[in-house]
Amino acid sequence: MGAFFGATSKVDVTLDVFFGVDYHSHLGTRRAGMVMRNDGGGFARQIHSIENTPFRTRFERDLPMLQGNAGIGCISDSDPQPLLVRSHLGLFALATVGAIANYEEIVAQFTRSGHQFMAMSSGNVNATELVAHLINTQPTLLDGIQYAQERIEGSLTLLIICEDGSLIAARDRMGRLPVLIGKNDDGYCVTFESFSYGKLGYVDEHELGSGEIVRITPEGYEILSPARDEMRICAFLWVYYGYPNSNYEGQNVEVMRYRNGSIMAKDDKEAHMLPDVDYVAGVPDSGLPHGIGYATESGKPFARPFVKYTPTWPRSFMPANQEVRNRVAKMKQIPVPELIKGKKLLFVDDSIVRGTQLRETVDFLYGAGADEVHMRSACPPIMYGCKYLSFSRSNSDYELIARRVIRELEGDEGESHIEEYADRRTERGKCLLRSICEEMGFDSLGFQSLDGMLEAIGIDRKLVCTYCWSGQE
Repeated sequence: MGAFFGATSKVDVTLDVFFGVDYHSHLGTRRAGMVMRNDGGGFARQIHSIENTPFRTRFERDLPMLQGNAGIGCISDSDPQPLLVRSHLGLFALATVGAIANYEEIVAQFTRSGHQFMAMSSGNVNATELVAHLINTQPTLLDGIQYAQERIEGSLTLLIICEDGSLIAARDRMGRLPVLIGKNDDGYCVTFESFSYGKLGYVDEHELGSGEIVRITPEGYEILSPARDEMRICAFLWVYYGYPNSNYEGQNVEVMRYRNGSIMAKDDKEAHMLPDVDYVAGVPDSGLPHGIGYATESGKPFARPFVKYTPTWPRSFMPANQEVRNRVAKMKQIPVPELIKGKKLLFVDDSIVRGTQLRETVDFLYGAGADEVHMRSACPPIMYGCKYLSFSRSNSDYELIARRVIRELEGDEGESHIEEYADRRTERGKCLLRSICEEMGFDSLGFQSLDGMLEAIGIDRKLVCTYCWSGQE
């Protein structure tokens, strides 16, 4: 996915930007960058690969040259950025987060009109450069940002540092990702994860609404374009990729996950589907709070039958190579035999996407002597690949385990009954659960309902994007 952090102040903010970006390392695995504006008005920039080295290690040696009272940085799961741009709008640096569904169409439109791009080694155009070209077609930065957001199908959240050291932040038109402003005695910062600036001495100042665009200086912020009424913030912020300490739209991530697990357990009890197990556990790490909520409501003891060894591989989705990722995921799982051998276990995971690594986890647990392994997913079965933030990136929806199994069960006819398959109360829903259990080796399987997940999030369901489950915009 990706994220950014920026700050502008009366004092040097190099370390604020450095640590602020580092606190977003859970949101991306490929590239990272920092741009600082120095006292003379010039920019210093560094971009590094973080596929095999953490952000902090990569950028620490660059700090002496990255000094200034204003700066931005980003974690990116896609192309190198931030980019420095010079145009009729002046000199500025740009970082973007989102997904451009009509990327090829926009590139073709520019090339037909004579525009030239600096192609990357893959031959593709850097998505952030493409956004810069859209912005530069307009007479002002504000006009350009609004035009880019309207032109792009998908999502676009961005951060700009201008030549004068001011920042311009724009939240996606549908608010799919959060953008928050923090304040201290000397200036302001802007970021995704609210906890990141709290650790740096900033306090909550403002949360941007959908499509809102603001300019930020050391003296304050002004709204350049007001928020829109519509919102579709991504539910996975709470379910999976948001950090536990963060709050979005007033709802804390960790608290939501406790509620979510509790709702699942309550529903299982009411449906007489709560298995008799020795322990309830969460699949590390984001499944742990869901598991705690489930254990508390079910009355079953919570335990950690296995832990992840993370000092050398801190993120389960590193590295990029799928074969190596699978091997690393397996190597990281360290069992606690006393909590596995001869035990009946129920695990709660944040989601079940393709199921590849989860199947290996189940084999690992049975290999360590578990008598039974029951599985619960903290969200409904994922039926559609994300086209807004690339959360569940797939070449085809049929790479998703739920959709693949539906196709195996009914072929094309199953496409007309996806909503029914997602409901465990229906015959098709029960059939889906049985089929996945047989394939994955679970003794039982349950998915959180869409209603239950939205109840746990706790904001108006009309404001939440549920495309991955419902296929509805």
